[in-house]
Amino acid sequence: MKLTLPQATDWVAELFERKGCSRDNARSVAKALVAAEADGLKGHGFSRIPTYLAMLATGKVDGKAVPQAKATAPSVLSIDAGDGYAYPAIDMAVRELPALARRQGMAVAAIRRSNHCGAAGHHVEALARDGLVAMMFANAPAAIAPWGGRKAIYGTNPIAFAAPLDGADPVVVDLSVSKVARGNILAAKQKQQAIPEGWALDADGNATTDAEAALAGTMVPLGDAKGAALALMVEILSACLVGANLSTDATSFFDGEGAPPGVGQLIIAFDPAAFGHASFGASIAALAGAILGQEGARLPGSRRVALRSKAKQDGLVIPDEVVRAAA
Repeated sequence: MKLTLPQATDWVAELFERKGCSRDNARSVAKALVAAEADGLKGHGFSRIPTYLAMLATGKVDGKAVPQAKATAPSVLSIDAGDGYAYPAIDMAVRELPALARRQGMAVAAIRRSNHCGAAGHHVEALARDGLVAMMFANAPAAIAPWGGRKAIYGTNPIAFAAPLDGADPVVVDLSVSKVARGNILAAKQKQQAIPEGWALDADGNATTDAEAALAGTMVPLGDAKGAALALMVEILSACLVGANLSTDATSFFDGEGAPPGVGQLIIAFDPAAFGHASFGASIAALAGAILGQEGARLPGSRRVALRSKAKQDGLVIPDEVVRAAA
């Protein structure tokens, strides 16, 4: 089934509303999934629909949850996602942070009782388009062992960063602390495809190319010991600091079994105008120019923008297995 981006958003929103979400929450989820699919981030796009619906059907996620925000310090917004989908709470943070950051110089949103945050780069990109420099940290169900260990302690724990660039799309960095996002392995399992060696280990700690065995085992951290250290850092920022479940206590994002995951996200926004100089725009432009001046080099996020433009023109295909799951 091939649809334009607005048609795809309407189709996904209507599906989630029909399955029990409030209208606002269904629209928030739909926008996030379609945006991820349009940017080529299929592990955070339509492949998530069956598992999101499974969580909704069993009450593992509350489709009618209304995020609640409370200012706990002059520059800190604490948001309770209410065990709903993460997107309505993140949307609230993205709406509220710009004004708060411009008053205080920087602002932080701490989100707890949350769920899968999707393409983290999209959330910080929205803040960068509002003129802010932004970072996001999120934890996820345990999937990575500490370096030298075999038992999963950390999630794939994404880190995202975005900065505005005058006259161009923002610079966006979005990475998982595993070599690949776990959603890529889920997508491979759904398509009954093998995964490349080096992505994951099975439950016995052996390298595997079997997606199902990988999901039952652990992910290989990006940069080996350095990636495991980054996973620890993100866990502290997005769980311990926020008041969310540790990755070891979070239930799976991939099924409807058990209690809500209860994970956390931390979003930080900086106002460049608050740092006592007016050279930010010129400085980042010079940096970007130096990068683009090298043959073959590109700015992080540029590939997504190109795919997004193509999707706007050509539309998106909703896979048959997703259509069947929506029935």
